[in-house]
Amino acid sequence: MLLDLPLVLETRRNHALEHATIHLLARRRPKQRMMGHSNPTGFFLIGKFETPEIWMAATEALERLRAGERALAIHPGCGTNLAAMALLAGTLSWMVLRGARSTLMRIVLLPFAVSFAILGLLLARPFGPWLQEHITTEPDPGPLQILDIIPLHKNIHRVITR
Repeated sequence: MLLDLPLVLETRRNHALEHATIHLLARRRPKQRMMGHSNPTGFFLIGKFETPEIWMAATEALERLRAGERALAIHPGCGTNLAAMALLAGTLSWMVLRGARSTLMRIVLLPFAVSFAILGLLLARPFGPWLQEHITTEPDPGPLQILDIIPLHKNIHRVITR
């Protein structure tokens, strides 16, 4: 299956570890803003954290994922949720307007297009987390290991995995 191809699976596992790490950091420092970006070799973490703090959170996150805490792999602030919202809202509003041949017809259909866009936003609320759970993350870390955490800038760390 496509989701189990090596580079894809590694990215999905790192994405789950990124989310789990962010969950744990957010519990320790609830007002701290942060974000991450995953790839096959780890993830970047942006936020005002010290390297040892990230080591502790990432190590605990990996242990908890290994113990079966699958919910840590899903995060409400994930870009997957934003993409689902944009995709559904845009597609549904486009479907309403696509047959309009004139500007007047587009104006007449605009309230319906907005209504369908809102419907898309409502449908995206459960769809984004579903996409995370089944497509963009893999909560089973398998043989994933944290190799290093490197500070790249005062607010950017690189978590390297294998």
